[in-house]
Amino acid sequence: MGVVARGEVYWVNLEPTIGTEIKKTRPALIVSPDDLNAALPRVIIAPITSKGQPLGCRPEVVFVGKKARILLDQIRSVDKRRLMGKMGEIELSVWHPVLLEMLS
Repeated sequence: MGVVARGEVYWVNLEPTIGTEIKKTRPALIVSPDDLNAALPRVIIAPITSKGQPLGCRPEVVFVGKKARILLDQIRSVDKRRLMGKMGEIELSVWHPVLLEMLS
């Protein structure tokens, strides 16, 4: 895997999962900072779905022509080997303030 950057979206294999964790291979937003992305074999991601309950911690976006939600309530660390292909990017201004508010 080459350089991975905050704000990029990749297909990510999230299996195996337990309980109510989001499943399948799906788009996920890289939320970890670039210095961490460069230094470690893992990244922090937030899954993206076209379904799911609307919540304040789930910013709504249009990505690859579809309405979607970034599930900031399901952020997790994953090994970069789970990343399967870059799909695009989502501007920081869309999701970063929500993430900061959640974690403060």
